[in-house]
Amino acid sequence: MRAELALVAAFATTANADPAIPRYQPIDIPSHVYDGGWEHFVGGGVAVFDCSGDGLPELFLAGGANPSQLFRNTSLAQISFQANTPEPLSLTGVTGAYPMDIDGDAILDLVVLRVGADLLLKGGPDCQFSPFAGLGFDSDDHWTTAFSATWEPGQTLPTLAFGTYVDRDNPNGPFEACGPTLLYRPLGETYGPPVRLEPGYCALSALFSDWGRTGRADLRISNDRHYYVRDGQEQMWAMEDTPRLYDQAEGWLPYSIWGMGIASRDLTGDGYPDVYLTSMGDQKFQIFDPEAGGPTWRDATYDKGTTAHRPHIGADGRPSTGWHAQFADVNNDGRDDIFVAKGNVEQMPDAAQDDPNSLLLQLESGQFFESAAGAGVASMAKSRGAALQDLNNDGWLDLVVVNRGSPAEIYQNQPATGNWIMVDLGLHDVNSQAIGAFVEVRTGSGVQTREITIGGGHASGMAGPQHFGLGNAKTVDIRVVWPGGDPSDWETYDTNRIIRQRR
Repeated sequence: MRAELALVAAFATTANADPAIPRYQPIDIPSHVYDGGWEHFVGGGVAVFDCSGDGLPELFLAGGANPSQLFRNTSLAQISFQANTPEPLSLTGVTGAYPMDIDGDAILDLVVLRVGADLLLKGGPDCQFSPFAGLGFDSDDHWTTAFSATWEPGQTLPTLAFGTYVDRDNPNGPFEACGPTLLYRPLGETYGPPVRLEPGYCALSALFSDWGRTGRADLRISNDRHYYVRDGQEQMWAMEDTPRLYDQAEGWLPYSIWGMGIASRDLTGDGYPDVYLTSMGDQKFQIFDPEAGGPTWRDATYDKGTTAHRPHIGADGRPSTGWHAQFADVNNDGRDDIFVAKGNVEQMPDAAQDDPNSLLLQLESGQFFESAAGAGVASMAKSRGAALQDLNNDGWLDLVVVNRGSPAEIYQNQPATGNWIMVDLGLHDVNSQAIGAFVEVRTGSGVQTREITIGGGHASGMAGPQHFGLGNAKTVDIRVVWPGGDPSDWETYDTNRIIRQRR
């Protein structure tokens, strides 16, 4: 028996473990393939959001050299989708996309990342989109592979961060030819030229997060050392009037990885977000240290069993390559789990070719064990972007995966035991999605804290209600700390329902 499988067997028989392995059923959908030359070895994201207004999320899938597509949600109890792509969304060169309400009209817009000019598309009724007029946003021809957004105090428009990859116009490239991160800060009701956050180290994921609960979101960048080669590292930009990098004296611990994706979630119950970073060769699970007084995360990868560093099934024992990562409670037991989309860059000889996706279930002890094969989601395709989100409003998180060179996949989570609640936040006017808020959900087992963000993952974004698994809890207390730091009162709700809170 391989060591990874023996470890799974040992965990699964411990007295305090026994988490229910979810059962996922593959769903037939119209074919969609992310593909193309070396510029599309990376990227391949999906945006999950309701653009039809029926309460069910649609899917916008990047195609690379193939046209991107919109899949309309036609689900009842059984998940189903139909391809129905309006002309403004049928685009080539798309690497990923993130839904967000840019102009505060309570209709979701779409940020489209491309090999070429990035686009801000204004959402309209019934999934209609058009270019924004009058925002002043101007994108040059970039190879864009990361994105995040936040609202800074006093602004009516969001601050946008686009992470670029290799500068294709650099004659000395591709190595040591990484482009900058481009920061668009609003100037009143429009955008001016972007601020170039340099040095850039080939960003593949970005996330604005109020990591210290101070009311200010700083910008974390995960970078691919394959192309920066030397002298680079992961980055955290302090979003001051003039952004600057945190350094080691402030608590930032320098390290370099083949950074692909960022997931952020409080897993320890202290109210501060921990992170999971995907890479080629291993994945990093890091726990925030609130005693350090700065942006300090301590590595807990081996302690928690979250390395996912080699294929867990099959005969290929070479290192895994991780892409999209997401925290989510897939079995509704009240403990967040981790999904990792995996797949060789293309033909990297030192990395596994047969590299199944990982689903790491969290035990009561706080450790994790591999369950993708048992759950039915251990795809061997070259996976890239992904999303765990409830696609039919039954309270169970379903799975969408975009693959390079192979059709995209959708898996429906089969309901079992375990209660849940979904919290849909909103603000009137500016920042209608309440980006920067923290949702606190309290049961007898403790408090789950969720920061509302845009960004992270690998080229994949989601908008919609926040899902919480609750185990056996029949009622739950909910409080929202709104952007700006104003907390609501605790309110008690019955479980297994969607709660809508508006400020």
